[in-house]
Amino acid sequence: MISVNNLSLRYGKRVLFEDVNIKFTEGNCYGIIGANGAGKSTFMKILSGEIDPTTGRVDISKGSRMSVLKQHYHEFNEITVLETVIRGNTTLFEVMKEKELVYAKEDFTEEDGIKAGELEGLFAEMDGWNAESDAATLLSNLGIKEEFHYKAFKELDGNQKVRVLLAQALFGHPDILLLDEPTNDLDLETITWLENFLADYDKIVLVVSHDRHFLDTVCTHVADIDFGKINIYTGNYTFWYESSQLLLKQRGDQNKKAEDKIAELKEFIARFSANASKSKQATSRKKALDKIKLDEMRPSNRKYPAILFNFQVREAGDQIIEVKNLGKSLHGEVLFKDISFDLKRGQKVAVLSSNSLATRALYAILSGEDKEYEGSYKWGVTVTTSYLPSDNTAYFLNDNNNLIDWLRQYSEEKDETFIRGFLGRMLFSGEETLKKSTVLSGGEKVRCMLSRMMMQKGNVLLMDEPTNHLDLESITALNNGIKDFKGTVLFTTRDHALANTVADRILELTPNGLIDREMSFDEYMTNERVKALRAEMYGGVLA
Repeated sequence: MISVNNLSLRYGKRVLFEDVNIKFTEGNCYGIIGANGAGKSTFMKILSGEIDPTTGRVDISKGSRMSVLKQHYHEFNEITVLETVIRGNTTLFEVMKEKELVYAKEDFTEEDGIKAGELEGLFAEMDGWNAESDAATLLSNLGIKEEFHYKAFKELDGNQKVRVLLAQALFGHPDILLLDEPTNDLDLETITWLENFLADYDKIVLVVSHDRHFLDTVCTHVADIDFGKINIYTGNYTFWYESSQLLLKQRGDQNKKAEDKIAELKEFIARFSANASKSKQATSRKKALDKIKLDEMRPSNRKYPAILFNFQVREAGDQIIEVKNLGKSLHGEVLFKDISFDLKRGQKVAVLSSNSLATRALYAILSGEDKEYEGSYKWGVTVTTSYLPSDNTAYFLNDNNNLIDWLRQYSEEKDETFIRGFLGRMLFSGEETLKKSTVLSGGEKVRCMLSRMMMQKGNVLLMDEPTNHLDLESITALNNGIKDFKGTVLFTTRDHALANTVADRILELTPNGLIDREMSFDEYMTNERVKALRAEMYGGVLA
């Protein structure tokens, strides 16, 4: 168990946490949620001992081993990948090294023999004889092939290093597992493996993630950081979000009787409990939901941006786009070739590829940014596109305008009140609108780009990784905005929930052609015929 007692953290006049008293218990996975800047990662660092609180303390059950997903790579550069993983269990690794030193002595004494026997006993108790095979299995499950296991850590690319450090955190079945953004840079297959791993985990897990599907799959509880307090609620992220929205609506309904509100809440809990019975943690999660007390539920104080795309200049006609034999290579590598498709009005199409350069290239072509390609494409005469690139650097390069002037340059209407309206929808108000565009965070830049998209009133949206840098509130609002949009959408995302709730068609770009299926994202990823076809189109790599 982890017990947090009277914990506060202050930086000068700024109060991040104040008098926090909570407990995390074995067998549960807690999703740590909160707006950007609320202190999610900071709280995890306090739990791990990396940061000291201003007041209060964190108590951990005696003998419990804590493991933390590390964010820094340099300390492992000179050691092998396999050893990096085994170092995740510090005690086991120290016993291994001490044992090696004892056996390496030239003048091996009787005392050394006794010491070696003690170390062998400890080693066996910690299942040390299976350490290398267990570490290798973890690495393989996370997509690190055996050929890399004995290479130096520094020889791996950034994507591989992230996976190795994740394997390190998971290694040895720790009693407490702290994971800050564990799905970063993972492909969908690896995320699915991690979801299954954590859903079956029987110890304490605390996780920070912007991936709602991941949180829904693994979490039994949500720990919500809001106004300096941390409150724990039973259920996953979607349950927390939907219940908080229901309570917010009820709070605004002054005429509704208290008994009607209670009946509505009970019906909501019953419905969600029934759905929970289909999850991997069906029994424990349903029991937890059944124990919810209505007076424990609170509406969220969080603000959600208003992402609305339905202000179209005009409705598009039936002909949206015709793509014929489109191909693109980069530095001799074929990203895709012989791509042909057309779109129906109102379709919402998820564009996939195992190579992010391929999807990025397609959007660059269709948006008119890239003129060097094979084949052709033609937009319908009634189409107005609006484009959100995955890399927005060019839109903020050396631009020292405030946000009003930055957005005004993309608008035909120059009136300040009009401009402020679009910024306000993305939660930029008052003095925030006078911030210089050059000092914006990654999430603020994406919100500016979304303001620009809404202002353009396109009837076809092109969106390449639109959830990058956004917090959960913005991602949820974006998801709802795209789902409610009446026009046509082509989008690429690593957000499972966004893909599955929005897409009605899947286009997958491969070096050997196009896979085109009208089905949901989950259907596409689980369909056996599609799996076989994907393996064939990627030359057996995905088999």
